[in-house]
Amino acid sequence: MVELQKKARGQRPSYFEDPAVDKLMAITLALTGEVAVLRDRIDTIERLSAEGKSISPEAVDAYEPDEKVREIRNALRDTYLDVVLRIVHQEREELEHQLANQPYDDVVTTVSTN
Repeated sequence: MVELQKKARGQRPSYFEDPAVDKLMAITLALTGEVAVLRDRIDTIERLSAEGKSISPEAVDAYEPDEKVREIRNALRDTYLDVVLRIVHQEREELEHQLANQPYDDVVTTVSTN
């Protein structure tokens, strides 16, 4: 088994003015990743069950999804991430809309001060 580093090296990147928002976003994304893994494992259990195979932790860990299953899971994951990150996408789209309607020099000033 590969031993992964538990902590990132260097300073944590900051994306928001309030560090608490960065922490909350990191927590949210970590939980989102865990839920995505759980969804894949549940899908594996359902597929093994539908095939009449035994369900055990070893069987779930050993399951290798084929290309079609990977595509289905990827599409579900993309939709799931869109839902979780909807507010972030909406704010980005609003900013893009605002910037698209400003003269170039104003856009440069807005981006450089944020």
